[in-house]
Amino acid sequence: MTLADRIPAEVTPDALFEAFVAWTSEQGLTLYPHQEEALIELVSDANVILNTPTGSGKSLVATGAHFAALAYGRRTFYSAPIKALVSEKFFDLCRIFGAHNVGMLTGDAAVNEDAPIICCTAEILANIALRDGSYADVGQVVMDEFHFYAEPDRGWAWQVPLIELPHTQFLLMSATLGDVSRFETDLTRRTGRPTAVVKSVDRPVPLMFTYAVTPMHETLTELLETRQAPVYVVHFTQVAALERAQALMSVNVATRAEKDQIAAAIGNFRFAAGFGRTLSRLVRHGIGVHHAGMLPRYRRLVETLAQAGLLKVICGTDTLGVGINVPIRTVLFTGLSKYDGTRVRLLKAREFHQIAGRAGRAGYDTVGTVVVQAPEHVIDNERALAKAGDDPRKRRKVVKKKPPEGSVGWGRATYERLIEAEPEPLQSSFHVSHAMLLNVIGRPGDPFKAMRHLLTDNHEEPAAQRKHIKRAIAIYRALLAGGVVERIEPDASGRTVRLTVDLQADFALNQPLSPFALAAIELLDRESPEYFLDALSVIESTLDDPRQVLSAQRFKARGEAVQAMKSEGIEYEERMELLEEVTHPRPLADLLDDAYAMYARGHPWVSDYELAPKSVVRDMYERAMTFGEYVAFYGLSRSEGLVLRYLADAYHALRRTVPEDSRTEELWDLIEWLGELVRQVDSSLLDEWERLRDPLTVDEEVADIERPPPAVTRNKRAFRVLVRNALFRRVELAALRDWESLGELDGADGFTASEWAAAMEPYYDEYADIGVGPDARGPALLLIEEKADRWEVRQIFDDPEEDHDWAIEATVDLAASDSAGVASVTVTRVGTAASFD
Repeated sequence: MTLADRIPAEVTPDALFEAFVAWTSEQGLTLYPHQEEALIELVSDANVILNTPTGSGKSLVATGAHFAALAYGRRTFYSAPIKALVSEKFFDLCRIFGAHNVGMLTGDAAVNEDAPIICCTAEILANIALRDGSYADVGQVVMDEFHFYAEPDRGWAWQVPLIELPHTQFLLMSATLGDVSRFETDLTRRTGRPTAVVKSVDRPVPLMFTYAVTPMHETLTELLETRQAPVYVVHFTQVAALERAQALMSVNVATRAEKDQIAAAIGNFRFAAGFGRTLSRLVRHGIGVHHAGMLPRYRRLVETLAQAGLLKVICGTDTLGVGINVPIRTVLFTGLSKYDGTRVRLLKAREFHQIAGRAGRAGYDTVGTVVVQAPEHVIDNERALAKAGDDPRKRRKVVKKKPPEGSVGWGRATYERLIEAEPEPLQSSFHVSHAMLLNVIGRPGDPFKAMRHLLTDNHEEPAAQRKHIKRAIAIYRALLAGGVVERIEPDASGRTVRLTVDLQADFALNQPLSPFALAAIELLDRESPEYFLDALSVIESTLDDPRQVLSAQRFKARGEAVQAMKSEGIEYEERMELLEEVTHPRPLADLLDDAYAMYARGHPWVSDYELAPKSVVRDMYERAMTFGEYVAFYGLSRSEGLVLRYLADAYHALRRTVPEDSRTEELWDLIEWLGELVRQVDSSLLDEWERLRDPLTVDEEVADIERPPPAVTRNKRAFRVLVRNALFRRVELAALRDWESLGELDGADGFTASEWAAAMEPYYDEYADIGVGPDARGPALLLIEEKADRWEVRQIFDDPEEDHDWAIEATVDLAASDSAGVASVTVTRVGTAASFD
């Protein structure tokens, strides 16, 4: 029986409250007073602003809100800032209410979208509110992490539903809201229903704050000895988190018995080369690392080991404040300042409390500990003063160290101020876009009146409102001049302007440049041998930039350009000028820019979104690299999670956007290869998508620390591409005469760098080079003989004379490939066809 089946026959506030309390009791839960207060208000049809500490059960109140909405026959929406939280909530609610009652919209996925309970990102809800206004089928909204209202780039999405949904009941939730009196008054004015502010400073697990003036290793040792683990050590860069973890290897964090437990729990978990091997050493020592740049399976491993009480210290970034599924007893701040992308500044009270609130979890701890580590110069000064003792003369002679140059100084006073400070009032972050106008114009009614309401009745100051009005007028005039909208005589609904184009059904709810991508693919030459790669480049241009990857590509490209210019004798000043023009690879940039400009004339809203030609998937494919090789090539071990998420996004975009009749055999191969590559590196990114296809089959998480990926050889089409790429990688290196890299690939199997050089010497005596173009990597030059336990392959060289009498011969071990998740290739011979016979 699901919670949806508990709706009483006679729906009254009292009956609903009693039914929900009975259900929670059966789950072994007892409601806190603030939960009861919030639920009573919700079943009584009031808006609720729930401002209670982390770990105080806001999710349970949200569940009660959905229960009440179902009972009253209202459609209810849960919104959150990030897709991962939306997805997590979707599966939770499927288990609680039954999968048929729950849907999800994230822009990437649309599952059961007509369900009475919808989980979505804030932007999705905002666009629904803009598209349908007061006619929207949104009876209730639960906004999680409402403090994102103040985010400069995204805050508009939290504000728009408050303005545009007057018939909706709202539950706004966060641990760090600050003064909400403005929202209390505003919500009541807009919705006509009372608004209750439920606030509690009493945490289920109280916090104890400490300012530590001992060196970090001493602070941690004391926390471990006093049983304050697990300790989450908060850093403000991924580099600092990893460096701290490695430095702690000298500290005896875990006992021998505990290390044995960790090893047993890890079992056969697959650690890849690079960061994986580093993480393996750390977790076996009892130390975890956790940040957004890691592969999801590595973060999940750290979380699972921590939940089992096996990791005593976790070094991570401040993303902890957004949410992490780890029972943390102690949060240890390494500092109270951070670089925010523009400047180094002190933490805001909201940021401090958001992170500190993760200490101490109900059901695990009786008290949570928050430790702020004093700056190094303060610790040195304290030590010098302690050494001087009580002698006033000696203490006056102590020369105090100052904060490092370029840093923001802080100390005990900052620490004490942040503890006592209330979170800053939330500031409006409204903005106007083409999509906003098009959504409003597309709905029934007078669009001028609707826009006037949106632009003058928001939460902005009058000066900011005037700027938004001017921008809206400029956008409207551009739409009118472009023929996208036209004036009409008022219709029955009062509409005076209408769209002259059909927007896609999910306009602004999905990848906004997907329609452009479809149009651009039509411009490509299907007969070109590079058609499939060009189609990929079109798709990549519509994806968000993976900044770390593009930065690494630019760095490597500029390094190579410098060496080339030096060899050409170009002077330093000229080299520096020329380097400004060197950037990351941008395939089809001119064609795409021209097509984008032309498309924007008829579809002006695309100017809200930047086209970004780039080559990440294509670069990896053309270099014939595995994921690990690509990460190592560009030095991206700290960002491999970001790389993989980009590859997964590209895979989904290819599958969603490119019509089947536009997919050649080569493009099908590429799509299958990309999907299998992602799956073998971290199957969770695609497993979730498979689960979304049929949420009725949602079951409890497996107890294993990692669900192993499926056998790489099972997808024969994708595996053939993996084999082809592995062989072609060797062709490319042979073409570069890079014997050292070839030796790294094959030396362990006996084909060393010197053997590669000796084997290829006769070839270069006969031919000047090796072709590496589309024909060279095509299936015609790769011969495969499939056997039960292995494949025997011959990669033929594309020589200048087209004799095709030289090749690489190798075997592919199928069992070893399944174990490694990549094609396990062993080169056996390199030479002419005659030498093979």
